[in-house]
Amino acid sequence: MKRTLIILASAAFFFISVPNASAQSKSFSMAKWVEVYNSILKELNRSYVDSLQVGRIQRAAVDAMLSALDPYTLYVPEEEREDFQMQLTNTYGGIGAVIFKPDVNGNVLINEPYEFSPAARAGLRCGDEVLAIDGVSTHGLTSAESSERMRGKPGTTVVLSVKKLRGETVDVPVVRERISLPSVQYVDMLNEADGYILLDKFTDGVGQSIRDAYHTLKKKGMQRLVLDLRGNGGGLLNEAVNIVSLFVPRGSVVVTAKGRLAGSEEVYKTTTDPVDTEIPIVILVDSGSASASEIVSGALQDYDRATIVGTRTYGKGLVQSIRPLPYDGQLKVTTAKYYTPSGRCVQAIDYSHRNEDGSVGFIPDSLTHEFTTTHGRKVRDGGGITPDFIVKGQKYSRLIYSLVYSGIVEQYALKYVCEHESIPPVDEFHFTDFEDFVAFAADKEFDYRSSARALFDDMKKALKEDGLTDAVASELSALEKSLDMDKATFLRLKKDEIIPFIEEEIVVRYYFQMAGIRVRIRYDQQLHEALKQPAISW
Repeated sequence: MKRTLIILASAAFFFISVPNASAQSKSFSMAKWVEVYNSILKELNRSYVDSLQVGRIQRAAVDAMLSALDPYTLYVPEEEREDFQMQLTNTYGGIGAVIFKPDVNGNVLINEPYEFSPAARAGLRCGDEVLAIDGVSTHGLTSAESSERMRGKPGTTVVLSVKKLRGETVDVPVVRERISLPSVQYVDMLNEADGYILLDKFTDGVGQSIRDAYHTLKKKGMQRLVLDLRGNGGGLLNEAVNIVSLFVPRGSVVVTAKGRLAGSEEVYKTTTDPVDTEIPIVILVDSGSASASEIVSGALQDYDRATIVGTRTYGKGLVQSIRPLPYDGQLKVTTAKYYTPSGRCVQAIDYSHRNEDGSVGFIPDSLTHEFTTTHGRKVRDGGGITPDFIVKGQKYSRLIYSLVYSGIVEQYALKYVCEHESIPPVDEFHFTDFEDFVAFAADKEFDYRSSARALFDDMKKALKEDGLTDAVASELSALEKSLDMDKATFLRLKKDEIIPFIEEEIVVRYYFQMAGIRVRIRYDQQLHEALKQPAISW
């Protein structure tokens, strides 16, 4: 909080020096609350009945202050800068492996070593059990604590005591490196004509990566490009500009950022020659596509350069800037709203009220404005990018979410690896031993209720609170009996829904992450439906 107070005090001094009534009023208000805050903190420190955790309440005060503005303005203290930088760059110092800890009193399991990572080169494999990290037993450590001990400065060595999958226990020294998680997660042909790029984040250099991916796919015969931005929460604005630059003429406006102060408007244009202004482009979006994803899809839609397919995007039309603070802290602060080339602001009219999946709720046309694309098509603002063709993603049952979030599928994949030395190549592998999974999952504790049964249980509680249970006892009993289903039976009922998740978890442990994406594509109904949509024409 000391950092924030210095900023506030400096701002107050600045406003006092300006001979303007409103400025003086604002500076007085700021100075007043700085004084009140300091007085409260001093009195608490002097009089509060218990020992005062000053750091904790100061951080709570800062977070509460910033939360009153918007969800994206955040304070990042020095100790959190590395995690924050990882979000921006997709890099960290470590061994390059995902770990799994099913029990806090157990050991750590190597879940997924990244391809070509220090962990993979050191011979660590899925199912290996880490007994100690630099001599510190993993018993009692949380998964996060174990991960933190494995991370560190690139070039340093961490020694893992490992019980190998086949039984022997060895010490494995691993030299940490700068691990870069790829933002472009997958590049390949879907068929003879359609090239596919899966982009996860807009991190530094991703525009060049997309350029390289385009050339790779053209050499393979690509006639149409599919750019998948589903679930892509955004990132660096300049990289969004770089990607749009690949497909529209040099000098085209991509996005305009407008701040509060007069003269703060900044126009971002393409500054390089495009690689292709003719190839048909399909962009896949959903409610998780936000910020830079909306800049790319919005700009290419405005120029009638791409066909947008999927569901309406998140609706984050705000620009954040990073400001340095004292003691190596940082402030990520919203400084502007951005507008697509047609003039649309994709910011949701009310970002504090959304659907359960994070998507923008219903917005009547009377609250939005109409804009026109290059070739005269009508588009609207007010809440994300509305696709040219609405194609909904697959809906999953409550059971699937429970299996995934409780780690049942992940644990089964580890069991499978322990029992199978190898599997067929990815495109030939199909999981066939579903009864083995049923037996495994049925023995585990997790909430396997159907959505209907969960609603029924909530209804029973409400009826009990209202004193109506006895009045509807016979009806409740009959309904409960019809909804009752044992765990194994319900798992078998959802077999077709569960198998794709099992296959993906298994193949990544033999063939790494790209193999998992290949399995995901195999079952991606929304992607396959998107390929059937006609290109935008004029």
